[in-house]
Amino acid sequence: MARFNERTLTERAAAPSPPAPAPSPRAGATLALTSAATAVALMTYTAPMVTLPETATALHTPLSAQAWLLNGTPLGLAALLLVAGSLADDYGRRRIFTAGTLAMGLTAILGAFATTTLQFTLARIAQGAASAGLLASSLGLIVHAYPTARGRLHATGVWGAFVSGGIAVGPLVAGSMPDWRVAYGVLGALAVLLAVLGSRVLTESRAPRPGRPDIPGALTFGLALVALVAALTLGRDGWLRAPVALLLMASVALLALFALIERRTATPMIDLGLLRRRAFLASSTGGLFTGLAVIGLFSFLPALLQQTLGLSAMDTAWLFLLWSGLSFAVALQARRLAGRVPPRRQLALGFALHAVGVLTMLGALDSGSWPRLLPGLLIGGIGSGLLNAALPLLSVESVPADRAAMGSGAQQTLRYVGSCAGVALTIAVSTSAGGGLARGADIAMVVSAVLAALAAVVLGVLRERA
Repeated sequence: MARFNERTLTERAAAPSPPAPAPSPRAGATLALTSAATAVALMTYTAPMVTLPETATALHTPLSAQAWLLNGTPLGLAALLLVAGSLADDYGRRRIFTAGTLAMGLTAILGAFATTTLQFTLARIAQGAASAGLLASSLGLIVHAYPTARGRLHATGVWGAFVSGGIAVGPLVAGSMPDWRVAYGVLGALAVLLAVLGSRVLTESRAPRPGRPDIPGALTFGLALVALVAALTLGRDGWLRAPVALLLMASVALLALFALIERRTATPMIDLGLLRRRAFLASSTGGLFTGLAVIGLFSFLPALLQQTLGLSAMDTAWLFLLWSGLSFAVALQARRLAGRVPPRRQLALGFALHAVGVLTMLGALDSGSWPRLLPGLLIGGIGSGLLNAALPLLSVESVPADRAAMGSGAQQTLRYVGSCAGVALTIAVSTSAGGGLARGADIAMVVSAVLAALAAVVLGVLRERA
C-alpha cells in the first residue's frame, strides 16, 4: 500500500501538475451546490446555539437535559457519517447527496413543530443522520469533479470556507427570526430546494469496486457510536451511574466487533490499513480535537453570554459572527498557504491560536464586559479558519482518490463524536463549578485551551516518514 506523507501532500498542492484530466464540465456548479448545501447543514447545526434559552423554555427542558438539544444533531452525524461516506462511494455520491439534503430539510421542518424535548431531540438526531449523507458525499463529488491536486486544493478550500460560513450565518438567521420555530422552517425549505437542484445539476459518480454493501459493519459501527455519544451526553449528570457505564461497555464491545467484521469482509466500510498512514491519523486527530476543544466550547458559549451578560439572541449572534465570519474569510484564503505550510502544520497552528484566543477571554463574563471578548474571538476565528481549511484537504488526500467520501466521513465522524463530548463537558464544567456561571465559563475555557494545546503538540509530533 502506498505511503502518504506531508511532503507528498505539499508537492501535490503546490507543484505544477503534469497534464491531467480536466475538471468536469459541471465542476463549478458542483462546487457551488455542494458548498451551499454544506452551509445550510451547518446553519441548522448552529441554530440552537443562540436560541437555546428560548427553545428550552418553550419545550420545558430542564437544565440537565439541555445538552440533548445541542447534541441531537451531532449524535446523528457521528453515527452515520462513515456509513454514509462508504455508501456514497459504492452506490452513488449524487444519490446519497440528494437523499441526505432532502431528508435534512424535511427533518428540520419536523423539528419546528416539536412540542416536547423528546420530539425535538429525535428530530435533531434524524436531521444529523440526514446531514451525514450530505456532508460525506460532498467531498466525494468535489474530488470527482476536480481530478487534479491543484483543483482539489481550490475546491476543498472553498468547501471548508462554507463550513465556516454556515456556522457564521446560522445564528444570525435563527436570531433574526420572530420565533425559533420559523428559523427551522426556513432552513428546511432551503434544503429541499437544494435537493431538487442537486438531482438536476450534479453528475453521478462512484468508486469502481464491486461487492455487496457492508451491512454488518454499518450496523455495528452506527450502534457503537450511538452508545458512545449517549454515554457522553448522559455523563454530564454523573459518570459513575450504571446507564453510562453500560453504554460505554456496549460501545467498546461493538467497536471490537466492527474491527473484526472489517478485517474479514471483502469490501470493508473502512480499510483498517489506513490507520498505518500518519496523514490519516493526523486528519482523524484534527477532527476529534476540533470537536472537543472548539465546537464543544462555542456550542454553549452563546447561551452563557446570554445568561451572564444579558445579551439578546441577536446581539449574541452578531458577536458570534466576529469569530465565525473571520473563520470563513481565513478558510477561503488559507489554500494559498498550502504550498508553504503542510496541512498538518496548519492544523497545529490553528489549535495553538484557538488556545491563545480562549485564554485571552478569561474573566470577561465575570467582569460583565463583552468588549473584553473581542481579541479572543479574533484570534480564535483565525485559528478556526485554518482548521476548517486544512481538515477537508487532508481528509481526502490521506486516502485513495476513489474513497474520498469515506475519508471525509471518517474525519467528520470523529469531529462530531468530539463535539458531543465537548458540549457535554462544557455544560458540566460551566454549570457545576462553584462561583456561578461566569466562573464556570472560565474553567470551561481553560479546559478547551488545554485540549487545543494538546492537539497542537500531538500534530506537531505526528510527523510523516519521508
